[in-house]
Amino acid sequence: MSEGTRMSKTTGNFEGGADAYERGDYGTAMTEFRLLADQGHADSQILLGVMYARGQGMPQDNAEAVKWFRLAAEQGDAGGQDSLGYMYKKGYGVPQDNPEAAKWFRLAADQGEAFAQYHLGVMYGKGQGMPQDYQEAAKWFRLAADQGQAMAQVTLGVMYANGHGVPQDFVLGYMWVNLAASQGQEDAVKNRDALARKMTPQQIGKAQRLAREWKPKGK
Repeated sequence: MSEGTRMSKTTGNFEGGADAYERGDYGTAMTEFRLLADQGHADSQILLGVMYARGQGMPQDNAEAVKWFRLAAEQGDAGGQDSLGYMYKKGYGVPQDNPEAAKWFRLAADQGEAFAQYHLGVMYGKGQGMPQDYQEAAKWFRLAADQGQAMAQVTLGVMYANGHGVPQDFVLGYMWVNLAASQGQEDAVKNRDALARKMTPQQIGKAQRLAREWKPKGK
């Protein structure tokens, strides 16, 4: 559902709430988001959940955060599904439950939500809530990495470097960690430099060229 469609069915000022949130005016943001969230506006439900999870403008309350994430998730909103899955994965406001987390991550990942694709990849890679499967992990990391998700890019790069779930390929490994490094991903520079020590100058040059030519899919 598009933002315009959501807004046409509600009364309230989502943009005003979002602007207030960015300014740190959490009282105004909460007022606007709650008005809309009570009417079923999924983006407002998610942001209200975030505010409860972080204790922004109200006491921190994971159970209340879960309530709002679930309302968005049950509407089919991918962001809400990913957020709810994360709460189950960590046991925040609900009992820790990897299969339940994986269920919500998959619903969001199937809609193309990059964070959920990354989270699902992590769960396959670690065997959390499903049998460990490096190939399946690599599949989901690639989908997220193709959208520019930095954590997925560095993880996929390390998998190529080590040959986990994909054929070992230093060039592709360097390309992916280099892309993550360009976004400031914390571990990417360390992994890139370690990988470079195993490569020839020609391989590094090819990997750098591939990184320069890379474009996120769907953008």
